Amino acid sequence: MSGYYKRDLDPFPMHTIRRVPRPTNFINEPAIEHRDEREHGFNRALRGDFGGFLKAQRTRMVSKSPLSGVSQEMCKLLSQHPEPAPAAKTAPLPDDPVAIARHIKQYGYFLRADSIGICELPRYAVYSHAFPTGEPIELKHKYAIAILIDQDWPTAEATSGSDWASNAMSFLGYSTSGFIAQTMANYIRKLGYPARAHHLAHYQVMLPPILLWAGQGEMCRIGDCVLHPFLGPRFKAAVVTTDLPLAIDQPIDFGLQDFCSKCKKCARECPSGALSEGPKVAFNGYEKWPTDVQKCTSMRVGNQKGAGCGTCIKVCPWNKPYTPFHRTVNWFMRHSSLARRFGIWGDDLMGFGKANPDRAWWFDLEDVDGTLRIPGHSSQHESDWLGGVDEEK
Repeated sequence: MSGYYKRDLDPFPMHTIRRVPRPTNFINEPAIEHRDEREHGFNRALRGDFGGFLKAQRTRMVSKSPLSGVSQEMCKLLSQHPEPAPAAKTAPLPDDPVAIARHIKQYGYFLRADSIGICELPRYAVYSHAFPTGEPIELKHKYAIAILIDQDWPTAEATSGSDWASNAMSFLGYSTSGFIAQTMANYIRKLGYPARAHHLAHYQVMLPPILLWAGQGEMCRIGDCVLHPFLGPRFKAAVVTTDLPLAIDQPIDFGLQDFCSKCKKCARECPSGALSEGPKVAFNGYEKWPTDVQKCTSMRVGNQKGAGCGTCIKVCPWNKPYTPFHRTVNWFMRHSSLARRFGIWGDDLMGFGKANPDRAWWFDLEDVDGTLRIPGHSSQHESDWLGGVDEEK
């Protein structure tokens, strides 16, 4: 983790980012309808909304690569971890939410988190119903702790974004943030306060609104993705909700709304055409750049030339290593609209966003009915993952 051994509080200098009272994309809280977890794109694919081929592929989209499959198994184990009741008596903690918040953040960094933020839990961030049971969700905790994990820059540099390392990067983030969230929630319960860990296969909350209010980024053009000022979109997150009294962070503004309105690189490079090059739109109380969920899901689930897809993450100009050169460019991008315009041009000029095969460390292997083989390059189903809906075959 970059900067871990030199950190003050955060591994990245989040104290240098401008704090604002509200997220930089407009949110009309009264107009927001609670989302049913069963309506997530992946869950709709599993239900068969996008056709028989994608329904079948959804069951193996992660396990077909042994790299991501083993991390998925760990996520499943974490989701089965018991969540006991909090201790009968609260621990003798200081009567200071600022001190407690600092302690919890430091504990998260001790567990190897890459960025942590705290907010009051927005009611509209809680799912209305759980997947797959459809049971109503009742979550009354006051605070949310967002835990971010870097998906690994060296791998991000090597990958094309849609090869056999794509899902492995995602599930590195999912499994590691899930471990930290489970451990932190257990610790908070030992302190005598209720807490629940939310991670892959165990979420009761939507991540974007929590990440926004916890000061972990701004909404970007990549669908419902929140972009971190130093990690870019190259992270996965888990959340701990709790009633432990905590000081909260404020949202941040580092010029991303201006940047994404000009850049459009993710939309240009998206292999499914799911991302819009147009302006933001109003959707369910949010101002955001629209995404064609069916096209995006079809590519990520049905990709026959790799496991998943993270091309938008790969090509994003904010997806950079934490080096002196990139820190300097990052500073100008955060502070100058003119620098953003030059930065977008310079990103293409210097060839960023392209795969560096010399850095590839993984073996391209596909699990087919329990046997690992070198993947073929047949384009038999290419129209399925690019085109969207597929009829029963």
